[in-house]
Amino acid sequence: MSKPPRDRTSFGSSTYFVTASTWGKRSLFQTTRMANLFLDTIFHYRREGKFLVHEFVIMPDHFHLLLTPREIALERAVQFIKGGFSYRVKKDLQTNVEIWERGYVEHRIRDSRDYWQHVEYIHQNPVEARMVEEAENYGYCSLQAGFELDPCPQGLKPETERTA
Repeated sequence: MSKPPRDRTSFGSSTYFVTASTWGKRSLFQTTRMANLFLDTIFHYRREGKFLVHEFVIMPDHFHLLLTPREIALERAVQFIKGGFSYRVKKDLQTNVEIWERGYVEHRIRDSRDYWQHVEYIHQNPVEARMVEEAENYGYCSLQAGFELDPCPQGLKPETERTA
């Protein structure tokens, strides 16, 4: 079945919920060094304008990300993230380990309700995994202060403002 054409309005394309896992489900991101390097990779490509980052969580063996590619295909955005991180690990840490499982899972966000359900899923992922009692206490998620996140795309904003 073919995919529908990408919506090229406002931010350049559709918004997606993306998940990818580490090779063999290894807890690669449980170390601060790896998690920070991965975040640096994501935000490097955000600063370059490759995509918008709305929400994220970095779990020990996978990540979830709400992003909007900008003038590139989703596949290319994920390639920047996964391939860019693999390159950085090999270059900066001088190791040649396998990083990622092949592929990724994507879900195109349909409307504001779908968007906010995925935001909640991202925020609650560390809680559901019993890593923290409250989502705000997890260090590698978009709830932490200091991350420059992009707002919810205009077409996905609810009629009434969301209260945090």
